[in-house]
Amino acid sequence: MNQKTTIQIFCQINPSEDPEKVKLAVNNIFPDIELEISETQIVGKTNNYSVLSQISKSIHEKNIKNTYQRILKNNNDGDSTWFYLNKQAAFVNTVALCSEANESSLGPIKVILRSNDIEQVIESITN
Repeated sequence: MNQKTTIQIFCQINPSEDPEKVKLAVNNIFPDIELEISETQIVGKTNNYSVLSQISKSIHEKNIKNTYQRILKNNNDGDSTWFYLNKQAAFVNTVALCSEANESSLGPIKVILRSNDIEQVIESITN
């Protein structure tokens, strides 16, 4: 990956949730990202492309490349794209893609990718 890529993570913390468990869920999927935690959300941002390694691994293990490509391309707005991950699945160390936010009953983890060559980023993640 030779172009600059920014990865942002957003995850709401619901009143019924333990913030430490939500943090654990995010850290399970993104162990090397620095997180900012407030009472209502967790936010992370990095230029370190390797934080996506568990997602890439999951894409290959589950053979769901086409699903990720479709979602990333549908959400592509020129220099960024995004996708949702299931928060409960992340808590048990599982990468589970959500097509819609409501597929994760406590809300998803939203991952936003920004790059000057977003098509290359999509290819890199899914291949």
